[in-house]
Amino acid sequence: MTVLIDNRTDEDINPKIMEIINSVAEESLRYEDFDLNCEVSVSFVTNDEIHTINKHFRNIDRETDVLSFPQLTFEENEEISRNEEGEIILGDIIISVEKALEQSKEYGHSFEREMAFLTAHSMLHLMGYDHMTPEEEKDMFKRQKDILENLGISR
Repeated sequence: MTVLIDNRTDEDINPKIMEIINSVAEESLRYEDFDLNCEVSVSFVTNDEIHTINKHFRNIDRETDVLSFPQLTFEENEEISRNEEGEIILGDIIISVEKALEQSKEYGHSFEREMAFLTAHSMLHLMGYDHMTPEEEKDMFKRQKDILENLGISR
């Protein structure tokens, strides 16, 4: 598995955060029994940048914590994009570092735990999950919790 990191903030993203993101991405694939031979792009951005992206792509005029842009549609006979290494290009994750810091304080847990949660959440979106209905939300949140617990990451 390849996780491409693009830090577009002034925040120093320490190696522990990088390790957590890699671990959560891989555990998400393993949990879903998904092909581990994947590429995921993770971008760290500011609240201003994620606000602009959210407005442009989702017509929602506010910042958010994380955005997911899946490459796969999971439709029958879909042609899967692969990188030069033959890995499935799963999609893009965009995380507002500012929002993650705010939320870690608001929820009373570490910044590392918040980044792990946002990564698990986004990975599930990249694999076709959503939370538009109460049933979908309950299922997705259970999966997120399981993934984090499998890695020993708790609140």
